[in-house]
Amino acid sequence: MSAPASFYTRHGKRLLDLALAGPLLLLTLPLLAGAAALAAVQNRGRWLFRQARPGWHGRLFTLYKLQTMTDARDATGQPLPDAQRLPPLGRWLRATSLDELPQLWNIVRGDLSLVGPRPLLPAYLPLYSPAQARRHDVRPGLTGWAQVNGRNAISWEEKFAFDVWYVDHLSLGLDLLILWRTAGRVLGARGINMPGEATTAAFRGSPPLPPSS
Repeated sequence: MSAPASFYTRHGKRLLDLALAGPLLLLTLPLLAGAAALAAVQNRGRWLFRQARPGWHGRLFTLYKLQTMTDARDATGQPLPDAQRLPPLGRWLRATSLDELPQLWNIVRGDLSLVGPRPLLPAYLPLYSPAQARRHDVRPGLTGWAQVNGRNAISWEEKFAFDVWYVDHLSLGLDLLILWRTAGRVLGARGINMPGEATTAAFRGSPPLPPSS
């Protein structure tokens, strides 16, 4: 059961997003410009990655990131595996989280919050269990409880469990704790990829729970 709506969940969270994301966007513009220039050199002029993602209540929005992967394809025209399309510069942009800076604009627009479950692919929507789908009961975030508890190094089921726990315990104190821990995660470049993967494996749906005895 979700926590009762409070002033913070109804109004304060959005005010915090605007109070922090707007100034951060302005302060990091020179850094963003430099990172975008590097991405453009790597990707023949393309520096901005756009993709539809499910937001609050599953409504789609356009997510912005720096382009970290090349468009390398095989002889049939299919994209190569992530590991072959992620050059050293792209890995560095991901490791430093510089590729996420354009999402500050998503926060200002109201697509994202600073803290919340990470927005994933629309193709995953029909694969969620009813419990996992509750991750969309709040606005998605630039960082979240799952990100500071393993990020891509944990299983999908663990991520979703952390996401739903966050939905049920959302508060100002929890958001501030997550932001604090996120700074340490970024500086330590921890949990960037799932073990054995360049990024993370695709979600294929959770196995059904065994019948209770």
